[in-house]
Amino acid sequence: MYNNYTLDMDKLPKELILIFEIIKADSDDSILFKNRNLFLDIDWDYFLKLVNHHQIYPFIHSKLKTLDVGWIPSYVTQYLNQEYKRNTFQMLQLSGEMEQLSVLFAQNEIRLLFLKGPVIALDIYGDISLRTSKDLDILIPILDLEKAEELLLNLGYEREEDDFVLNQRKWKSRHVTYFHPQKGIELEIHWRLNPYPTKEPSFNELWQNKRVSTFSNPVYFLGEEHLFLFLVSHGARHAWFRLRWLLDIDQMLRKGMDQYKVKSYLKKYQGLHIGGQVLILASQLLNTPIHEELQFLTTGNRPKKLAQYALLFIKEMLPLNLIASTNKYRFYIFSLKTSYLQKVSHIILLLYPSSMDVRTLRLPKSLHVLYFPLRPFLWITRKVRKSVRYK
Repeated sequence: MYNNYTLDMDKLPKELILIFEIIKADSDDSILFKNRNLFLDIDWDYFLKLVNHHQIYPFIHSKLKTLDVGWIPSYVTQYLNQEYKRNTFQMLQLSGEMEQLSVLFAQNEIRLLFLKGPVIALDIYGDISLRTSKDLDILIPILDLEKAEELLLNLGYEREEDDFVLNQRKWKSRHVTYFHPQKGIELEIHWRLNPYPTKEPSFNELWQNKRVSTFSNPVYFLGEEHLFLFLVSHGARHAWFRLRWLLDIDQMLRKGMDQYKVKSYLKKYQGLHIGGQVLILASQLLNTPIHEELQFLTTGNRPKKLAQYALLFIKEMLPLNLIASTNKYRFYIFSLKTSYLQKVSHIILLLYPSSMDVRTLRLPKSLHVLYFPLRPFLWITRKVRKSVRYK
C-alpha cells in the first residue's frame, strides 16, 4: 500500500526547508555540497531562532560537523557549538538527578518510570547530548503521590502552586510540577500519560513491559512500543509544534521496532489516526521510512488533514501557551477526539472550572460551585486583559 498524499509546503520558510534537508542528509551525502541554492539568501539569525524553538540545535550541530558544509557563517556554527556544550552539561546534571531519584524511590518502594529526559535521549539517539530536555518527567501510581511528594519536599523540591478547584486534579490534570531552587531542576510527577478520558495502558501494563537503562544505577523507563505510543500521543496533543518530537519518531522508526506491536497498540488505544498523522509528517518532512505493516495508517482523509494542520503550527514558531489560546488549535484538538465519549467529555471539561478561574477571581472554598456559572465571564475577563496588555 502506498501513500501518494503530498503535504502542501509552498509557504514554508526556506530556513525551515534547509533544516529539513540537514536532518535528512547522511554523513556521506553530497547533496548539500552540490546544492548551494539551499544556502542562498538564508536569514541565519532566523535559522538559529528556528533550531532553538524546535529544540533541535544539538542534533543540527552534530549533523553540520559531519557534513562540514562551508557555506554557513562561522558565527552560526560557533553558536550551535556553544549551545551544544551547554545542553550537554544540563543533560549530565539531569542524568545525575534522575539516578538519585530512581534509587530513592526504589528504597521507598515506589515504582517509578521515567517518561522523557536523558533516559530516552540515550535510548533513541545513543547519546544524551543529542537531545534537549528542560526537566524530568516521571510516572508513578496515583496512590503513591503523597508519599512521593514527601520525598521530594525532603530533597528540597518545592511544589508549584496549582490552585486546584472542585476536584480539578482528578478530571483536568495528570501531573504536578516541582522545582528545586538550588539545583535549578524542574520535575513533573505524572499519574496518567494523557488527559482524561483518553484510553491508555494501565501503570501495571507499562511496568510489566518496562526497560532498564544503561546508567550506573538502574533507571526504569517505558518499553519501546509503549514509548512510541506515548511520544506519538504527546506530539499530536501539542500539534507537533516542536520538531524535536518528530525527530524522536524518525529516529525510533529508523532503528526498527516490532511493527505488529506498534499497530496493535495504536489500534487498542484509539491512536490509528494520530499514527497516520505522524507517519505522513515524518516521511514527507524527514524522509522517514515507513514499514509496510504501517503504511495503511497514512491512507484516508483524517490523518492527511491532521498532518496538514500540524504543519501550520510547526512553521509558526509560537510557544504552546499562545498556540493553545487560538481557535484553530481548539478546533485541531477537538478533531483528534475519536469516540463519542471523548468528544462529549472534551466539551464538558471546557465548561469545568480551572485554576485559571481561581487566579482570575478568588472565592472562598464554600463558594467554589459559583465558578461554574461564572466561567464564561471569567474567560472573557482574561481575554480582555490579554488584549489590553498587548496593545
